[in-house]
Amino acid sequence: MRRFSALLFLAVAALPVGACDPKTQGEPRVIVIGGEPQLRDPALGPLSPPQAVLTQSVAQGLVRFDAAGNVVAGLAERWNVSDDGMSYIFRLAPVQWADGRKLTAEQVARLLKRAIAPRARDPFRDALGAIEDVVAMTERVIEIRLTAPRPNLLTLLAQPELAIVRDKVGTGPFTIAALDSATGEFRLVRDVTPPGEEESATDTVLLSAAPAADAVSRFAAGKADLVLGGRYADLALARAAKLPRGALRFDPASGLFGLVALARTGPYASAEGRRLLAQAIDREQLVTLLGVPGLLPRATVLEPALDGVPAPVPPPWTATPFGERLPALRAEAERIFAGADKRPVRVRIGDGPGADLLFDLLSRNWGAMGLTIERVSAGPADFALIDEVAPSSSPAWFVRRFRCAIVPVCDPQADELTDAARSALVPAERYALLAQAASRIDEAQLFIPLAAPVRWSLVGPRIRNFAGNRYARHTLTNLELKFGDGG
Repeated sequence: MRRFSALLFLAVAALPVGACDPKTQGEPRVIVIGGEPQLRDPALGPLSPPQAVLTQSVAQGLVRFDAAGNVVAGLAERWNVSDDGMSYIFRLAPVQWADGRKLTAEQVARLLKRAIAPRARDPFRDALGAIEDVVAMTERVIEIRLTAPRPNLLTLLAQPELAIVRDKVGTGPFTIAALDSATGEFRLVRDVTPPGEEESATDTVLLSAAPAADAVSRFAAGKADLVLGGRYADLALARAAKLPRGALRFDPASGLFGLVALARTGPYASAEGRRLLAQAIDREQLVTLLGVPGLLPRATVLEPALDGVPAPVPPPWTATPFGERLPALRAEAERIFAGADKRPVRVRIGDGPGADLLFDLLSRNWGAMGLTIERVSAGPADFALIDEVAPSSSPAWFVRRFRCAIVPVCDPQADELTDAARSALVPAERYALLAQAASRIDEAQLFIPLAAPVRWSLVGPRIRNFAGNRYARHTLTNLELKFGDGG
């Protein structure tokens, strides 16, 4: 841990000591950790965290998330679901594009179909595979027809990746009033004039993006009210800064955090070898080092409290403390890798203090079995880190993340089970097939789970409409209203 501690010390030394209760003046300032945000068509590929926050602010979908992660009205003012769950009918609110043109159901249907088309690069296209058609029934009514019931459809439609964008123009709730080219800060404005009032009222937010160290520094210095987009890799920077009490908040995020197998050949390509490496990780120590409230070790691809499937049963070896199972693991490593090319285990885990911490932990754990580890940023690797938040509570997203079309090391039979689940009309049958697919993924150790993904924010005293949620999505509307009083 000495290398990690030294790197963290250098990063922390660059952070200023902030006031005990920093407060900005004027409109709320929001910083998202990452590169410069821009509004673009989500169908062109995954959105970075800054792009996602900007998109969900100025280009909502049929529905959207409120501060607590609940689905609320977006473009659609109301909707109905058929008794068999095969049809969702939405009635659009009288909405205009930011340039003043009227939004129509035909436009929405066309853009949604584009997002789920076979050649689309929208990351949720696969999760929406049960959509058979999107039809404009009237100028303001749109129907989504399914091949099988999908109770989580609304949650998927609320994601910023399904926001309606045309020619880099969105539909609110905010509009981009200005962009400061020198600072990269967007001025977002929305009309909040109550019905019948003559004097107009607006809600304004200043949105920008910055690297994690800069974002934390500006918040600690009282130059920002809200920082979004924190992950495990940069958590140590937030912990090291002097922040107002209660400023560091965590989302109870759902999803995948662990190592996906990449190598088809070599000493670490067998299922037996991958299972050994999975058992030789001290997850309890990792969770302790991260220090995230409620974070638990995980050893299965599925997590508790997913729809329709029982809580996963951890493998038997998890009941034995790491130190007690280590001698047997050493002996097993000698047997499995005897005579094999004992080159380093190559892992791709990214950068940041948290990544340094994880690398050091893996080095010590796998080193105890006589193995070495090499950190790579490009080129061939045996494993790569997955750090993704699930867009819904469906187990389908978890197992479909390891289909043969997505990962290089896979199980064709697990694919057959997930494909069968997609067309199953009876929910119990669908969930049973997904559970079987998950068991096969675990048995082949296609994925080495570690814990849930870590997502954190810094929340200043003037931000009142904020709550952690399983999707780690945070609205910018009504930031200064008491939580629950506004979207």
